[in-house]
Amino acid sequence: MRSLEKLKILGASAKYDLCASTASTRTANRSLVNQFEIGKTVAGGVCHSFTPDGRCVSLFKVLLTNRCSNDCAYCNNRAGRDCPRVSFEPEELSRIFMALYERNYVEGLFLSSGIPGDPERTMEKTLNVVELLRNREKFNGYIHLKIMPGSSYDQVKHACEIADRVSLNVEAPSQSRLSEISSTKDLKTDILKRMEWAKGFADKGEMCIPAGQTTQFVVGAAGESDLEILQMMEQLYDGKVRLKRAYFSAFDPVPGTPLEKVPKTPLAREVRLYQADFLYRRYNFSFRELKSVLNDDKMFDLSIDVKLVYALQNPDLYPVEINDENTTLEKLLQVPGIGPKSAGRILEAKRAGFRFSKLNELARLGVVIKRARPFLEINGHRQARLDEVNVYA
Repeated sequence: MRSLEKLKILGASAKYDLCASTASTRTANRSLVNQFEIGKTVAGGVCHSFTPDGRCVSLFKVLLTNRCSNDCAYCNNRAGRDCPRVSFEPEELSRIFMALYERNYVEGLFLSSGIPGDPERTMEKTLNVVELLRNREKFNGYIHLKIMPGSSYDQVKHACEIADRVSLNVEAPSQSRLSEISSTKDLKTDILKRMEWAKGFADKGEMCIPAGQTTQFVVGAAGESDLEILQMMEQLYDGKVRLKRAYFSAFDPVPGTPLEKVPKTPLAREVRLYQADFLYRRYNFSFRELKSVLNDDKMFDLSIDVKLVYALQNPDLYPVEINDENTTLEKLLQVPGIGPKSAGRILEAKRAGFRFSKLNELARLGVVIKRARPFLEINGHRQARLDEVNVYA
């Protein structure tokens, strides 16, 4: 099969791995700086993200092969499914990437793979692709590399040395849930242990995975609750792994798989999990606070923003007096309609001696007034009662 035909199949298969908005802190090659090296990492990241000078940059997402011996019940590449099976050789894929890069179609690489048999053999081939790019082609740009479950210790170490970001997908929040969708993977041994290894290598120096490691949940495929996902997220972020970020993919049944007749997960559930993830990573919410807003079924309300639910359930925390010297960043971030950027601008203005007197002054700093009004106080005056505005809109 020609390379272009393979690319159509393996590029399409890679869409199920999520990696939007990535960035690397690496500014120099791991080896001695070479005047003939090409490509660089930028603060804005890759994969349809934007650099500081406004350029949109793209990430080439592809699988090395869609052949796989794993039986993940939701996966379009699972063993036994009737679909075209193709593979790239490392030499072939590295040349395709460089051809795309030299034509300015892409600026970074996301490389994953199915696992046809021995995971160490598959990992060896993906590492070979990156080695060819780094050593022969002198490519010094961004690379996100998937670590195969079951890879060896030395392979994980090498991946952390030559990639900007690595990832392993936990897929489900516990072994019992993972067993519902796969009989061939062990969460603790095949996945979490490798994530712990990667974290250990990163701790040894900034040249190991400067963009950190990520993971992905297939939401709803195993019948798990949002509480179970939050518990696993807490373990990964605060525990042994120190995850950079989590991704969530709402289950969507694939024809020809055991779950093809199972209803798809509402996209709103994926959105709520992303909101919870952002509240933890960017808004200083604790997992205890996030768990407190779950309903009796241990799920987020699909109809209401997670932050708004928290505000409605904790009326004693509001209204927040915007001019109070004791109003901290944490308090501002608990107000619906105020994000990290607008909160920072508010504090900067206060440090400069400015006192707010009108809502439009906050609006100019990026505050979403429609959401924030009932939770704010300016000079002792509450800006609205909850029954006066529609905060759900």
